Amino acid sequence: MARVRLSVAERQEELLRAAVEQIEARGVAAVRIADVAAALGVSNALVLYHFSTKEKLVAAAFAYAAEDDLAQLRKLLGRRTTALRRLRAAVRWYAPTGQAEGWRLWIEGWAVALREPALREVTRELDRWWKAALAEVIAEGVAAGEFTCPDPPATALRLTALLDGLAVQLTSYPGSIPRARARAWADEALARELGVEREKLAGRDGER
Repeated sequence: MARVRLSVAERQEELLRAAVEQIEARGVAAVRIADVAAALGVSNALVLYHFSTKEKLVAAAFAYAAEDDLAQLRKLLGRRTTALRRLRAAVRWYAPTGQAEGWRLWIEGWAVALREPALREVTRELDRWWKAALAEVIAEGVAAGEFTCPDPPATALRLTALLDGLAVQLTSYPGSIPRARARAWADEALARELGVEREKLAGRDGER
């Protein structure tokens, strides 16, 4: 049966979706251009036409997979509510005990990024955005008198370092840390960094 002719943007999105699926199934290091092509029934040449190397395909696929999570974080951090509620919602959502998807993909990406400059640049840019977005909301909360924090960028770095580390433990070694304990640690760290009582972070489950 003849394939439907797609626009360049549609074809690239199709290739990226297939690449993400293959990466999740095989791992970043093991996936090949041929795997992505075979999954769609197209030629290797077509994949290479749109993404000239495997490294560029993997980097683009990683950014594509991360976009849904980033969009949700933007939504949470941009809500019309207090900075404290926005931070609580974002940290709880992003934490490995929350609803953020793709932690296994992130961890694999970090490992491969040590050797692949294209992927390293993508992961670095995503990491910069997340830290900068957190720091901005923390600064807003300080300006509004909601809490105290002498160095919002440093606080954002420490919080994300904790969440990333917990993600590695919970994803790579299931059962090594009870999920409830990991969530409590994230709440305690946020409260400590902002100089507030942990009880102030309490909220309805729907506040996400």
